[in-house]
Amino acid sequence: MPRPGNVLGLVGTNGIGKSTALKILSGKLKPNLGKYDNPPDWEDVIKYFRGSELQNYFTKLLEDDLKAVVKPQYVDQIPKAIRTPDKSVKALIESRVSMDNLDEVLDTLELRHIYDRDVTHLSGGELQRFAIGTVCVQNADVYMFDEPSSYLDVKQRLSAGRIIRSLLRPDDYVIVVEHDLSVLDYLSDYVCVLYGQPAVYGVVTLPYSVREGINIFLDGHIPTENLRFREESLTFRIAEGTEDFVAEKSRAFRYPAMEKTLGNFKLSIDAGSFSDSEIIVMMGENGTGKTTFCRLLAGSLKPDGTQKVPEMRISMKPQTITPKFEGTVRQLFFKKIKAAFLSPQFQTDVVKPLKLDDFIDQEVKNLSGGELQRVAIVLALGMPADIYLIDEPSAYLDSEQRIMASRVIKRFIMHAKKTAFIVEHDFIMATYLADRVIVFDGQPGINAHANKPESLLTGCNTFLKNLDVTFRRDPTNFRPRINKANSQLDQEQKLSGNYFFLEEGEKSS
Repeated sequence: MPRPGNVLGLVGTNGIGKSTALKILSGKLKPNLGKYDNPPDWEDVIKYFRGSELQNYFTKLLEDDLKAVVKPQYVDQIPKAIRTPDKSVKALIESRVSMDNLDEVLDTLELRHIYDRDVTHLSGGELQRFAIGTVCVQNADVYMFDEPSSYLDVKQRLSAGRIIRSLLRPDDYVIVVEHDLSVLDYLSDYVCVLYGQPAVYGVVTLPYSVREGINIFLDGHIPTENLRFREESLTFRIAEGTEDFVAEKSRAFRYPAMEKTLGNFKLSIDAGSFSDSEIIVMMGENGTGKTTFCRLLAGSLKPDGTQKVPEMRISMKPQTITPKFEGTVRQLFFKKIKAAFLSPQFQTDVVKPLKLDDFIDQEVKNLSGGELQRVAIVLALGMPADIYLIDEPSAYLDSEQRIMASRVIKRFIMHAKKTAFIVEHDFIMATYLADRVIVFDGQPGINAHANKPESLLTGCNTFLKNLDVTFRRDPTNFRPRINKANSQLDQEQKLSGNYFFLEEGEKSS
């Protein structure tokens, strides 16, 4: 049951009923109390919940006393759904305004520069911010956000978090479904965990405090009910298992200082080097040239001037995945990566943990976003290459799959003695994967700069300082947690210059 004046976070795997729960609470779907063949009418539903807070909630919903607005999960389908003749961002937002926070919403979500644009011309991240904005300017009693962080970079995720939290009034309900655990942590006042069997059944726990709820989800065990819903617990020991590989870092690659101009956008890159068995994570806002850097390394773009990128065999997983292949997933693997797909080692390290067996004989065209993402990761890792460029592997994946995908990529890169460059906005995943980081700074879309690769600690520190955010670590499972702005810890860490702690309570020298 959502509580007025608080943000309720929902966490759990895909296909377990989070969006269904939102549909019921927003009044779009009537609960059938398990009577599938003979659904009850609303009177029976309300009678069933007699004496609980849900009775008042559903009664209000039915009498139109509660206005619910929902930000949908799949923002890329918004342009198709709009029926009005004027499809500009300005017209669509202003037709919904019923609160006096329009300026604040436009500034926080950086919507001013796309205000006159047509919705059909927006990128994924712009659509997401537009969708959040349209919900935030409406005067409603129930606000629901289904995955507000997908397509957004770290800075935008935090801005979205701030604007969503600014909606709280004593009588309003705010419910958020989110797979980026650090954002969920930042946004919520309390959390319900959903568990069960995807596409079969789902169970919602009672509400927990944010820290306890997320830790229960990661641990896979609910102590109050003495129930284990996942076999292994997920932890974030930074760079686990790398000790054995240190001695073997042999071939060092270098790339020169480069510049690249694309229209009005200019990217300058500092020279750097990397070696085998190393994962380098690129951190920076959207539009600071991370994908351009990938393409320069891959040789699909040439740098300005006479600089040459050394020839390397590259395998790239692009940011957007469009399924064009006619046939099943298995046929696709046989066509593209037959040797790897038939290797037992690759099956054990990559295919099995990503649970592709569930849909390996389905048509590629019918896969969901999360299934496509996992297929794309397997395809990228299955190509023989020196360097693997992986652009946003966490998009469309739920929290559990994100951690599995990180583990798979990390183990594969270590065993194959290769190098990976990864673009990732989910901060927990980024820190879990990274041996070193490249920080991108500058003005997005105009003039950006890529620093040379540096250690995880100094890189994250620089990056978080640009964002003016501090992180601490959870002592139980070592996950990074965002400090609430201006909290005591936040101020202490900013004063000492430690924006990113390695261990909770440990002062870095």
